[in-house]
Amino acid sequence: MRSRTPLVALLGAAALALTSCAGGAPPSGDATDGVLADGKTFTSVISTDPGSLDPFVTVMSVARSIDRFLYARLVEVLEDGSIASGLADSWEADTTTATFTLRDGLTCEDGTPLTATDVAANITHIGDPANGSPLVGLQVQPGTSAVGDDTAGTVTVTSGRPDSFLIENIGSISIVCGSVIDDPDALAKGEGATGMFTMAEVVPNSQYTLTRRDDFAWGPDDWDPKQKGLPDSVVFRVIPNETTATNLLLSGEVNAALVIGPDNKRLKDAGLFHTEIPTPAGQFIFNQAEGRPTADQAVREALLEALDLDQMRQVLGSGSASVPTGLVTVSPNPCRADVLKGFMPEFDAKAAAAALDGAGWKAGSDGVRTKDGETLTLRMIYSSQLGDAGNAAAELAQAAWKELGVDITVAAVDSPTLSETLFSTGDWDISAAPLTVSLPSMLVPFYSGPTPPNGTNFASIDNPEYTEAVTAASAKAGSEGCDDWGTAEQALYATTSVMPYANIDRSTFATKATFTEGDGIDPTSIRMYE
Repeated sequence: MRSRTPLVALLGAAALALTSCAGGAPPSGDATDGVLADGKTFTSVISTDPGSLDPFVTVMSVARSIDRFLYARLVEVLEDGSIASGLADSWEADTTTATFTLRDGLTCEDGTPLTATDVAANITHIGDPANGSPLVGLQVQPGTSAVGDDTAGTVTVTSGRPDSFLIENIGSISIVCGSVIDDPDALAKGEGATGMFTMAEVVPNSQYTLTRRDDFAWGPDDWDPKQKGLPDSVVFRVIPNETTATNLLLSGEVNAALVIGPDNKRLKDAGLFHTEIPTPAGQFIFNQAEGRPTADQAVREALLEALDLDQMRQVLGSGSASVPTGLVTVSPNPCRADVLKGFMPEFDAKAAAAALDGAGWKAGSDGVRTKDGETLTLRMIYSSQLGDAGNAAAELAQAAWKELGVDITVAAVDSPTLSETLFSTGDWDISAAPLTVSLPSMLVPFYSGPTPPNGTNFASIDNPEYTEAVTAASAKAGSEGCDDWGTAEQALYATTSVMPYANIDRSTFATKATFTEGDGIDPTSIRMYE
């Protein structure tokens, strides 16, 4: 057994980036005035160092976006929910079993065969709770196992629990070479690649350089490895400042960058190619661990009533954010009903004050509230990757809560610190770091089940109505369970456990390159231009 600490981060407006989608919304803007070119290097900006690249461990979006280039998947889930081939060229499943038939000629980065036994070992490893992977409950149900038949080239999966989206979840796991499954140090450095690229050089907090494999031929469906415009190498450059990234894009020194702040408009006005993916930007999650003031629903409700969420939405999205309809925003998002309607609280500072009075938190002569001799001291964390807009929204919340009588501090944290705080120290009361998922089942281990260090329920939520609805939904295949998934989500809103209030279109801009994007840029879709 090896201990694994889950990693969470914001990717611009996306927090936990766990999706199964290979293609995002249709891109906009001009692609290029040039012609397709071979032999190019695709340089992409990342705003923070990814830390460990171990795909069995990380749920940090920036790390998973790099893993997308290194590790292949059994299938690719497209924007419309359809499924394309990856390592597998055929598949079948219900809610408890799945069988994938692998393509011929699959190899690891060192040229050795990637076998059905290797693929099965990946799945079984993640599904074994003893290995402590945070993907348990997200993409692989606890106790899931798989068996590979190397002669037939098949991988048969038995899910530890019913899974409505078994093909999508198991199929989108990053598959590593069998030689590194039990080598976390190698995986942390991006070794054991089965995908289009291999790791050539790692310079922490500076850049990551990848080289294209000559033998990679298992892109989605009939993808042609000899087509013109594929990059020979990829460089991920760590550039925290969006304005700097924007200037480098406009000068042609980099090919791609995620930009969500004010510079977004500058790039759109310049007519640059860009993708648009709806993602949560504004969301509050409350720590319900024993002893925390936010374990009291009355306190949680008061905190939200004290906020002008309409104003915060405008600030966070620079006037372009939309009202969410639920917690799942990224395709394929099979259940697209508005399940949030009627649950978002209205701004009412007087009602918020009265609620805290009723909960026993009384304002003193200095205006700060206390109860039984304890001050109402709270700490909110949010991702520094949200930039100036995130800072402005956090300041609005802080001012409103101070006016309410809360001794409130807010802290912008980088990705590793966010992970450490949520999953290790627990030193937080309010998280403004939203979770980004493409399937409702991916939310389950974050809003139920074991708490850290034994699980990923970082807010210590215990909601029987949520669990009951999830159980009912999980027994139904695909969209058949959507009504139950909606009921589950509403159980979280009814208890003020989580409240989304703003979505934005996350845009990755590019020059001299085009691509599609879902959970990161799809490396097989990149085309380079002169």
